Parts: sequence; C-alpha cells; structure tokens
Amino acid sequence: MKRRHQFLAFALLLQIPLFAYPILRLCQWLRMDSVQTAAVFLPLFFSQIVARLYLQHASHGPMFWLRRGADLWLGISPLLLCMLVATELPVALGWIAEYTAAQALVCLAFALTAYSVFNAYSPSVVEIKLSSTKVTSTLRFAQITDVHIGSRTSAFLSRVMQKVNRLDIDFLCITGDFIDATGVSEQALSALRSCRVPMYFSIGNHERYEDLDAILQRLNRLGVRVLRSRTTTHGEVQLIGIDDADNPSQVQRELATLDIDPKRFVLLLYHRPRGLRAAAEAGVDLMISGHTHNGQIVPFNFVVGRVFKKTVGLFQEGMTRLYVSPGTGTWGPVMRLGSRGEVTLFEIRPLTQSINVAP
Repeated sequence: MKRRHQFLAFALLLQIPLFAYPILRLCQWLRMDSVQTAAVFLPLFFSQIVARLYLQHASHGPMFWLRRGADLWLGISPLLLCMLVATELPVALGWIAEYTAAQALVCLAFALTAYSVFNAYSPSVVEIKLSSTKVTSTLRFAQITDVHIGSRTSAFLSRVMQKVNRLDIDFLCITGDFIDATGVSEQALSALRSCRVPMYFSIGNHERYEDLDAILQRLNRLGVRVLRSRTTTHGEVQLIGIDDADNPSQVQRELATLDIDPKRFVLLLYHRPRGLRAAAEAGVDLMISGHTHNGQIVPFNFVVGRVFKKTVGLFQEGMTRLYVSPGTGTWGPVMRLGSRGEVTLFEIRPLTQSINVAP
C-alpha cells in the first residue's frame, strides 16, 4: 500500500509536464474543439494512474493490452514533450504554422515509436573478449539481464533463448529482473528448459517487489541454480551471486561473509552496477550487472547517468572488470530509443593467447 501511495504522488507530479501540456498544446494547434480535446485528453492524461494502480498485474487478455497501450504512451510522452518544446519558438516566431507543426510532430512521434518498438523486439548478441591468468582454456558464457517477463511475454523469452542456444557457451548467467510481475507461471518460463548449459541466477529489485519465494521455486524446477549470497564452482570458475539491495554497501557486506577462491576465475553476479571497488578488494576478476537499461528511451539515459556513474559498458578497478549490460528486455514501454537490448557473450582466454582486449 505504501508503494502504491508513493507512486500516485510521483505520478501526479509528472502529469502536467508529461501529459497535460503536450496533449492540450497539440489539440490547440490541430484546432480541435472542446469535445474532441476532452476525448483525447482524459484517457491519455489518466492512463498511467489507471495502468499502475488497477492494471499492474494484468498478464493476459484485453486488460494486458490496455496496460501495454498505457506503457507505450508513457514512452512516447517524453519524446513528444522534448520535440514540442523545441518547436514552440519557431511557431511563436511565425516560421512554421501551428497546424503544420502539430502534424509534423505527430508523424515524427509515430515514426520514432515504430522504430523504438522494433528495436525492443530484437536484442543483439554483443561479444566481450577478455583474458586471465586463471584460465587454462578459453571460457565462454552468456549473460541475459532485465528480461522483465511480466512486462514482456513468454514469446519474447523464447526468442531470447533461441539466441542463447545458438551460442557455443559453457553456462548462462541471469543477473536479475528476469521477472517483474506476481504470478508469472512456470509455463510462461518454459523456454528456459531449452537451455543446454547450466544456468545461474541472482535476484534483482523487481523479483524482490513480487512473489519472490514462488519465483525462486519455479526457477529451481526449471533447472536454474539460484545464487543468493553464496558461491558455486564451474570448472575453473567460482561464481558468486549476491541479492540485489538498495544499500550501496551490499556488495562489500556480502562478500565479507563468503570464501573467495583466489586460484579460480571469480565471477560475481550482482544486479545493479555498484560495488566495483569492494569487488576488487575481495579479489573478484569479473563482475556483471544490469539494472540501468542504459536509460532505455531518450531522454531517460541522461537521468540514469546522474544516478549511476557506470551505466553501460566495460569498467575497471585494479585487476577487476565490471560489465554493465543495457539489459535484454524492457520495463514499461516495449520501446528502445538510444539503447539496444542485448545478449552478452563473454570470452575469457588464457593470458598467454593473443587477443584484442575490449577497452
């Protein structure tokens, strides 16, 4: 209930700049009368409150698609707001007619939305090549993160797993926010059964928000090995999974309770890109994270960049590397603009071999 009230307050604060101003301004420029304006304004203006408070757990049928429509408007609105603000001056100076400007903005918004939706449905495979003295033969594994089943469908998960299964890998890492809704069934996650290699999972913030115990039981039945602040080994690799937490000291605090094997290649799965220095001090070789989505949709990448210093890509602290994935799926709007979803393929070669190390 507390979360619901917090969201309501936040949503109301955003209503005017994101929804009221763009809708009313465009209706004015398009010369709509009061009835036409009300017909457009009312459903769009209240869409997020209805979707988040009453359609949040809709997972199928008309209500699910109604929520999807509200999410799509949430993605379009900041784009439209930025474009509208940029158009105000030319219109005020008489360089372009109001009606023409409104038509152009609506067409451009539709074009950007179409591209963003297509982009969100087609994650790419990105290769990261590194080297280590702790492996005697080439190690290959994949990472998927922020798939967001619940916001995304089982069909999307099937496409992701098809990409994973085409890779020659030793194991698969899932670094949180795999599920973001209550009651996602085992059947909806059944594409995981197609995976031919071991799967390792650490929880993200969205699993914590939902039916976490039930989620973990389903994943266990599907063959996923859940790492909750514990370690396991896979050949020359020691894998560590740490539960996501809002506390910025979570990595340091949890690593202090674990026995880290300095002779193995130590791989840390932690959902959010924080704690690199603590990981380096503990002797972690590679930390993999997600969470940021790289902003997912412009202009949110600028906002995310103010919250997280490491939003996407490869970083280094001492001998420890951190890779922050932009995520595989999407949360909220099924849109990506200025970012691209990915399945990350890591290749760790013995140091004696000559490779091009990613910057």
